[in-house]
Amino acid sequence: EVHLVESGGGLVQPGGSLRLSCAASGFTFSGYYLNWVRQAPGKGLEWVSGINSGGTTYYAHSVKGRFAVSRDNAKNTLLLQMNSLKPEDTALYYCVSGYGMEYWGKGTLVTVSS
Repeated sequence: EVHLVESGGGLVQPGGSLRLSCAASGFTFSGYYLNWVRQAPGKGLEWVSGINSGGTTYYAHSVKGRFAVSRDNAKNTLLLQMNSLKPEDTALYYCVSGYGMEYWGKGTLVTVSS
């Protein structure tokens, strides 16, 4: 059974940083494309970032240059380093597996506010 468990969210001031983690199990982690997707309060889902099995990374325009996605295949862990955070980054952040986004974690909440 696939499990994706996000952690690392919290309250941070504008301009601050957070690092999100996603612990994965139940599938061949190293071979999968992985995503971060977020949902702001009252809004729809927004794809944030992706990383393929070879480590090539992709970003939404809204976070490019501020966020960095990485993966540790030895630990079956997906990471998202978020810097220069803005209030509009406030959202529930999900770890999602696959190009087809087959499996989702329950999310971790990031709140950017002074």
